[in-house]
Amino acid sequence: MASTKFSDYYKPMLATLVDEAFDHKDWVFELKLDGYRAIAEWKKKKLRLYSRNGLSFDGRYPPVVQAIQKLKRDVVLDGEIVLINEKGLPDFQKLQHYEDNSHLELCYYVFDLLYLDGKKVTHLSLLERKALLKKILPKSNTIRYNDHIREMGKDFFEKVSEKNMEGIIAKRADSVYVEGQRTKDWQKIKHVQSREAIIAGFTAPRGGRKHFGALILASHKGKSLTYIGHTGTGFTEKILKELWTKMQPYVTDKSPFGEKVKVNSPVTWLKPELVCQVDFTEETEGGMLRHPVYLGLRIDKSENEVNEETETPLHIEKISSGDQTLTVDGHSVVLTNLSKVYWPDENITKGDMIGFYQKIAPYILPYLKNRPMSLKRNPNGIKDAGFYHKDAGGTAPSWVQKKKIYSEGAEKQINYLLCNDAASLLYIANLGCIEMNPWNSTVLKQDYPDYMVIDLDPSDKNTFEQVIETACVVKDVLDSCGARAYCKTSGASGLHIYVPTGAKYSYDEIKDFGLAVATRTQEQLPTFTSLVRSLKSRGDNIYIDYLQNRKGQTLASVYSLRPRKGGPVSTPLDWKEVKKGLQPSQFTLFNIFERLEKTGDLFTPVLEKGIDLKKSLKKLG
Repeated sequence: MASTKFSDYYKPMLATLVDEAFDHKDWVFELKLDGYRAIAEWKKKKLRLYSRNGLSFDGRYPPVVQAIQKLKRDVVLDGEIVLINEKGLPDFQKLQHYEDNSHLELCYYVFDLLYLDGKKVTHLSLLERKALLKKILPKSNTIRYNDHIREMGKDFFEKVSEKNMEGIIAKRADSVYVEGQRTKDWQKIKHVQSREAIIAGFTAPRGGRKHFGALILASHKGKSLTYIGHTGTGFTEKILKELWTKMQPYVTDKSPFGEKVKVNSPVTWLKPELVCQVDFTEETEGGMLRHPVYLGLRIDKSENEVNEETETPLHIEKISSGDQTLTVDGHSVVLTNLSKVYWPDENITKGDMIGFYQKIAPYILPYLKNRPMSLKRNPNGIKDAGFYHKDAGGTAPSWVQKKKIYSEGAEKQINYLLCNDAASLLYIANLGCIEMNPWNSTVLKQDYPDYMVIDLDPSDKNTFEQVIETACVVKDVLDSCGARAYCKTSGASGLHIYVPTGAKYSYDEIKDFGLAVATRTQEQLPTFTSLVRSLKSRGDNIYIDYLQNRKGQTLASVYSLRPRKGGPVSTPLDWKEVKKGLQPSQFTLFNIFERLEKTGDLFTPVLEKGIDLKKSLKKLG
């Protein structure tokens, strides 16, 4: 058994278990293979082959290693190692004892490509990645391209079931590869009922059987361990002896269950660390497995992965469903329609969204405090066009701070909300505000913005690589005049570049500076950028928007959600990340907190000491 565990490795994207096969023009369907999930890294003639949890397979499957070493490109592949039995079908039990079955055909079925020749390709669509993969894989019996069919999932599942194979995987054709996440963009439909189970103990043998009688099986339910049945079938004499030996280091006097488990024989309890695969006929409403059959150990999975194969949960404060009142900052915040689905494809609810804002509050509030908020409300979720609501102060609770500001355009006083604390943030989110849109200046110095913004707004015809190129030219222009710049994703299709100005200059002065920077940038990229705001007039060009630097204009705040597919978050970037391969869709409410743990708040300098505008303008000429 492999013993090396890598500390740094690619974590594969996982599929969510669903009940039924389906047909859909936007989906493709692959065989679900019964083996070991395996990532293969072949870079600069160095190979790493490992399981989904980073355990090395390098010395375990020599034919696969030798085949990968013949590849002519630097790649990271995702696939399944399977052993083909005498019937021509994948056989997990025989794969468990490959050393005894080396006469059978060992194959690495590859279904995805994560990296090619020095660049990550996870941002490409599934079909784009598979097209690249098919081109680079050699004709080989050992490394095989795992093909797919389009649209016809039901018919495909029926044919797979006739051959008594495990099932199929459904994948959204345009899905990007999300490392380490279980999402509904990939779904698995099983014909053969099988699953992983934790070995919690074993019973004493009866009759002529040696070593042990049955395995006690468990699974995680929340934070507790739950008994799901026991199995005494699927063992040969050799397997009984080998497994009994492997279980001995885990023997303990204490049951791992919180409740008493009814068993018919004396039990030897184990520390709940070993994971096995079992087939079963059905699962009861109480979660018990009927007639489970042991197939083998899962060296590729840890015990904390053994739970329901549902979509990766949001790493946010969970707001329960239904209406409720939450006490935040000493204020009672009334939350409504929390179970309403806002992102249908991802099944993200209004409660999930409010929970996100509850957790992101310490990061986003510094960028909202004392700034008039222009509310964009989407009360029916992202499929709804929504509407803008600026004059929202009249109906807000007394504890939400407001500010009346005269609007020349509206020719009246507008009662703006201010978002100065977590309670106000949740109140605004409860209005159906998926995104947060603050002014560039605070009410303390209304006419003096804290930063200058360049908003790169592409047309439908521009590539994101062109947006990246434009952002880098903007940075070069700003660097040349001594102006520090900070970049974030818009959370939609563009990038936002901020320059701290310290509320020392008027909106007109900042707008003129923005125009000078935008002009220099457009001069260097005349073929696909424009300073013309109108979509019709600018054509298929990126609009370098400097007019955001006017009083009353708003942009989605850093750390704001956006009403787009996937739950994207406007995320600060290190300039080293602003390069080919970057995609705004890679930063979502599913992974933003994990990123923040590593990076901290990269946007902090935007609210600190501003640039010397006169010196910068002088350098620009």
